[in-house]
Amino acid sequence: MAIHKILFGTYTKRLSKGLYEAELDTDKKQLQNPTFIGQLTNPTYLALSKANKIYAVENRNGQGGVVTLDNAKRPVVELDAKLTEGSAPAYMGIDEDRQLLFAGYYHRGTVESYTINADGSLSLSDSWQNEGSGPRPEQSSSHIHFANLTPDKRLVAVDLGSDEIITFDVTDNGQLTEASRFKTEEGFGPRHIRFSPNGQYAYVLGELSSLLSVLKYNSDDGSFEHIMTASTIPSDWTEHNGSAALRLSHDGRFIYTTNRGHNSIAVFKIVNGGTEIERIQLISTEGEFPRDMNWDKDEAFLVVANQDTDNVSLYARDETTGELSLLQKDFAIPEGVRVTFEY
Repeated sequence: MAIHKILFGTYTKRLSKGLYEAELDTDKKQLQNPTFIGQLTNPTYLALSKANKIYAVENRNGQGGVVTLDNAKRPVVELDAKLTEGSAPAYMGIDEDRQLLFAGYYHRGTVESYTINADGSLSLSDSWQNEGSGPRPEQSSSHIHFANLTPDKRLVAVDLGSDEIITFDVTDNGQLTEASRFKTEEGFGPRHIRFSPNGQYAYVLGELSSLLSVLKYNSDDGSFEHIMTASTIPSDWTEHNGSAALRLSHDGRFIYTTNRGHNSIAVFKIVNGGTEIERIQLISTEGEFPRDMNWDKDEAFLVVANQDTDNVSLYARDETTGELSLLQKDFAIPEGVRVTFEY
């Protein structure tokens, strides 16, 4: 019997108290044993290091930032807190090779890099501020929604507010130097980006436009070039929708996105060597406002958190066709946002 543990980050506006953990039984094909493991305020994003430290966003007394938690203990134990005036980050990425952590601050429009110390605590290395705006009401200022590594170990930041993707060169101690800047179409509202296994193509999800674009990535200078774009929702959908999570299968054949509003997962097939995408499935998330989704290491099961209905849905994934089939829809996690498997 295989049991996989899963961490859930949440909002704490209504029912949730912070971080939760659950198990996936791959024999029974069911989620089980939801457990509250740590009190935080709106830990909407978390990243787990190979040293088994949880880095979670935290809001505390008008300050926001990142806390380090020992994931070997229950409840989790706080080891460090790097909080400054203002809101917390929207995204964090870990560079295990250089022992760095990157944080993208949505409301501040900043990217921060930290050195990960031997005990898991963080030391600020560099901070970068963006400026800019876009045509939509949500784009009044810079909103960094993603900051993580490219396949060639640069840093890429995605700015929903300014419709930009910014690439940085990174030193071993976390100093950032802007290398390239790509502008999406106006109002695209880019949120997350993933790269093909060969590192030649990138797929960027537009939260505000409900669009998914294919980009060519140039490792010589970190630049991008647009190839094509497809919609994550049906053409006749007229109500509000905001795309959220973006996952790319390890074999580079399928892409998965969540739709908040349409409340679905859109499945895309990647064809023509990575240059084209074709939507092959739209399946209900069996809940409202699906945020993050993630899968086990074999990518046989997909777990989706529905924030507004306090439930998590579980799907089986067909490795050959890429399509999803529902296994479970009534698993209770309050205000679920972030889904991370523990390995």
